[in-house]
Amino acid sequence: MVLTKRIDAFVELGTFLSQFTRESIVKKNNIKHNDLFFDAFKMQINRAKEFNGWFNEDNVLFSLESWSSALTENNLKKWIKAYNIVDTSPKIVALILAGNIPLVGFHDFLCVLIVGHKPLIKLSSNDKHFIPLIAKYLEYIEPSFKNKIEFTNQKLEKFDAVIATGSDNTARYFEYYFGKHPHIIRKNRNTVAVLSGHESEKSLEKMSEDIFRYFGLGCRSISKIFLPDGYDLNNIFKAIYKHKDIINYDRYSNNYEYNKAVYLMSLFEIHENGFLMLKEDSSYSSPISSLFYEYYSDLDTLEEKLSIDSDKIQCVTSNISKLNAIPLGQTQNPNLWEYADNVDTLKFLLSL
Repeated sequence: MVLTKRIDAFVELGTFLSQFTRESIVKKNNIKHNDLFFDAFKMQINRAKEFNGWFNEDNVLFSLESWSSALTENNLKKWIKAYNIVDTSPKIVALILAGNIPLVGFHDFLCVLIVGHKPLIKLSSNDKHFIPLIAKYLEYIEPSFKNKIEFTNQKLEKFDAVIATGSDNTARYFEYYFGKHPHIIRKNRNTVAVLSGHESEKSLEKMSEDIFRYFGLGCRSISKIFLPDGYDLNNIFKAIYKHKDIINYDRYSNNYEYNKAVYLMSLFEIHENGFLMLKEDSSYSSPISSLFYEYYSDLDTLEEKLSIDSDKIQCVTSNISKLNAIPLGQTQNPNLWEYADNVDTLKFLLSL
């Protein structure tokens, strides 16, 4: 299958997904194979929470919206322009996908197919319905995809390379089992925000989306904030107030009550507003319903620290121009060319 056909197929997928937004789910005319797939997607959106209690409708639709916006002809062509993608003998690439947020493994799936390789996919039990449904839609859009996408629950065998995503613990197992193969193995990473103290309330409100989206479960969700000495924490509490109803979600509320009890029994000092706890801590990975913070006095020293700790950080968000960071409020909408762990997936796949 030629590259142009693969691009066209994903553009059609983006158009199809545009029917599912947080504002509305509306069946549109002139969408290919809509009679076969619209109701199936709608049902899966409605039932997603049954299979994973963290996959509420708002977060699932946000993910679908994001991918719909990304899968345009302009974006896809801009992305692949930097690479020499030629149709050669396809390789089988094993994908071990995470399931912490909806469609978290879709970018790897896209990368393997767009370069012309064959994905052999082991899904997470926490997110095992959307990508198979998308794969089936792609096969209808472009029949050449048939027999090129395989899902398995068995031991992975007969593959040429591996892309695996998991925790720091599972990464050790991945290294042991797959280390002899060409591989990308991802571990835990976290997103940090750096504030100057001069942000507007609107900017901080935008940042709050990066804190609470996906209940903070994504690697692009802010888990740590660096604050200038003397910063007033009430600025943050004021900006995030619009997310107060998150405490009404049982799973989040249970985590809030549990983590609060742990902090108090451990005599840790915390600041809280009834739905988020702020704790001064040097670590990067904060538990659900809490946010770590740390003060800094010198931006140059902080830059050096972030550089040293880069293997723990997925991305940095800030409105401080010197940091060349992602603007506040935009971490949850990465471009196609923004790779997890800053490892160029397409370059890796083209090297096989």
